[in-house]
Amino acid sequence: MSEYVFKLPDLGEGTVESEIGEWFIKVGDQVNEEDIVGTMMTDKAAVELSSPITGKVVKLAGEPGDIVPVGAALVVFDVDGDASADSAPAEKPEPEPLPAEKPASPELPVAAETAPAKAAAPAAPVHTGRVMTSPAIRRRAKEAGIDLHQVPGTGPNGRVTRKDFDAYMAGAPAPAVEPAGAKAAPGVSVAATERPATREIKVIGLRRIIAERMATATQEIPHFTYVEEIDITELEALRKHLNSKKNDPAEKLTLLPFLGLALIRALREFPQCNATFDKERNVLIQHGPVNLGIATQTPDGLKVPVVHNADTHSLDGLAGQIRRVSEAARNNSITKSELTGSTITITSLGKLGGIVSTPVINQPEVGIIGVNRAVERPVVVNGQVDIRLMMNLSSSFDHRYVDGYDAAAMIQRIREMLEHPAMIFLPS
Repeated sequence: MSEYVFKLPDLGEGTVESEIGEWFIKVGDQVNEEDIVGTMMTDKAAVELSSPITGKVVKLAGEPGDIVPVGAALVVFDVDGDASADSAPAEKPEPEPLPAEKPASPELPVAAETAPAKAAAPAAPVHTGRVMTSPAIRRRAKEAGIDLHQVPGTGPNGRVTRKDFDAYMAGAPAPAVEPAGAKAAPGVSVAATERPATREIKVIGLRRIIAERMATATQEIPHFTYVEEIDITELEALRKHLNSKKNDPAEKLTLLPFLGLALIRALREFPQCNATFDKERNVLIQHGPVNLGIATQTPDGLKVPVVHNADTHSLDGLAGQIRRVSEAARNNSITKSELTGSTITITSLGKLGGIVSTPVINQPEVGIIGVNRAVERPVVVNGQVDIRLMMNLSSSFDHRYVDGYDAAAMIQRIREMLEHPAMIFLPS
């Protein structure tokens, strides 16, 4: 047997080790050159690795969640490529579509035998060769039992995006679900069979990184949290007016770019809040440019894509950049540089925003601004009760480097601009 050892390559950014995110192969599989073998997790990103050769998998470095040093053996292949080695696996797949594997559900024993045969071959593959998509989509397809070769892709070079996959799922026939209680043994209640099973979930990949960062941030940073109530009635009227002039629904403005511009202007007066702390050198770095982090919920977990030099953009320009990096973070097309370098972060729970939140600072930054839900309620204005659109800003600051007075004063400055939105656009 001739072996080829595929070693973990340098994945960039000076990484010396990486975490196994997911395997798409197993021992005994025959793998072709350029086939995706799995994903490795770097800091907040999953990197797909393809096989450098054609061969049979004889050994894997470990399980998802295990750490592998750069240069260590990742996959060991048997590369004896005689015809018998190639034909043997080719014959075994014939019996493999045996319905015996699908009828794991004992109902419909005969129908299950013929149904997969009809469903397996209806459509010609949309893709030939390796399907371009994100690790999250591959995982969802694997869990749903969907062949990605059948999913049309609208991304660059036919890449299957999240919208493509969701659209395919919406149009695909739902898998047969066995009726509740169909498996219930005599004497077992239906309610008992409907209970979800207890399962253990290994904390790996992005979820592990998030957990570690949250723990480190709360242990090392004394958070000073400040909440301010803001009347955004006039701002909302301006937003609706500007949106009425836009023909493309994708270009409609949310509140985030207005808040972003107000924050950028406030940071000129409070530069100590546009800073990062270098723990190794014990140096506080006050930044000139504003690199705005946008906390974004994705199928893989929370990511913070960055709008670099946000202070150079207009309202529409900032809105477009926020949309672009947020969508790229969700479909995993974002670049590594766009996930690093933020100097202050905005986080929003959207319609789930609640009344108050206590956002955790995104290290090594020293401040974060959280947006809560906007609601109409009665407010006393000039001695009269009026219905106004009110929203809270929940902010947290690193109390080691930002005094509480300065933090509150900066939020008050933002409040002033959001309540009188013309101030956002006046020259300094």
